[in-house]
Amino acid sequence: MATGETGFDDVTYDLISVQYHSLKAGHDYGQYVRDARNAGEDEIAQFFEQVMAEDSQRAQKCHEFLARLGGTDNTAPQSDG
Repeated sequence: MATGETGFDDVTYDLISVQYHSLKAGHDYGQYVRDARNAGEDEIAQFFEQVMAEDSQRAQKCHEFLARLGGTDNTAPQSDG
């Protein structure tokens, strides 16, 4: 696999990046749900819950792909040789 500027193969790096950002966003959306509920905006809270579920599914799919690519053994920097 091609390696990017980080020394990690591009696909692994990309999957880890998407997984991280999906998990981080999911954590943040929990607060958005609470804010909407506290404001009495149940429809907006439901929207945030839907977005949170989609990010959770996205993170899970990344996890599955990373396992298929070799799991943690594939996350070490790759040599150019």
